[in-house]
Parts: sequence; structure tokens; C-alpha cells
Amino acid sequence: MDDVTDGRGKAGVERVPLGAMTLYPLPESVPQARRWFRKFLARHDPACSLDDCLLMLSELVTNAILHSRAEDEWRIRVEWWREGDALRVEVHSPGFPADVRMRESPAGEAHGRGLRLVDALADSWDAGPSRFGGTVVSFVVGKAWPP
Repeated sequence: MDDVTDGRGKAGVERVPLGAMTLYPLPESVPQARRWFRKFLARHDPACSLDDCLLMLSELVTNAILHSRAEDEWRIRVEWWREGDALRVEVHSPGFPADVRMRESPAGEAHGRGLRLVDALADSWDAGPSRFGGTVVSFVVGKAWPP
């Protein structure tokens, strides 16, 4: 995972912070995350599909709520940046990065397709250790803004 504190992302591309939020690990945080993300990202006039980004964000926040565990009270941290012409969104939560994986879900099962959706819609996604401790899962949408 790149160190965000130096203001540079992969290949030395400058990261411009666009927004962040901290959420409680509750089901009502998912629609709250969508509302805030839409409000704060829309003013940057992205060329990418905001609906696709909202779906991917919803899936990652839902996964964080359902699968993260900590002994103490905890929160979910969501941050997003512009990296050149790309949009990067990160969801930080407690837990072990090795536990993040795509699953095969039987037909009719309500859960288990979140990372598959992210994999299909994003240009790339990644999971690893969070700089806050725990896990970060991120996605990147390329050509989110004209170069």
C-alpha cells in the first residue's frame, strides 16, 4: 500500500484528497456513506459513472460492517483521492487483510458477491494492511476526469 502522507500515489502521481468520512459499523452507515460520497464527489464533476462508484463503495462498506472484528469499539474510515485522471477510494476497517477474498456464492445466497462486483466495475482493486491498523480495501476507476 502506498504511503498517503507523502502526497504521491503509484508511479509518483500526485494524490489530491477529495473527501473522507468515518462511519459506525451499523447497517444504516451504508446509505449514509452513499449520500456523503455522492454529495462530496459530485462537486468535483467526475466523468466516470457515479452510480458504479456508489455501488462499489456500498459493497466495500457492507463488507467492512459484516466481516470486520475488533475487541474494542471501532469505526470504518473511507477516503477518496484524485490520482492524475483516476479516482481511488479506500475503506479502512479492523481485521486481517488475508481474510479479504472473492467468494463463490451459491445461487440464491444473499451475500458474497461484493468483491466480484468491484472486480467487474473497477479498473483495479486491492486489499492489504491499513495505515490505521487492520485492513484497507480500495478500488480505482481510471479516466475519472479528463487528463
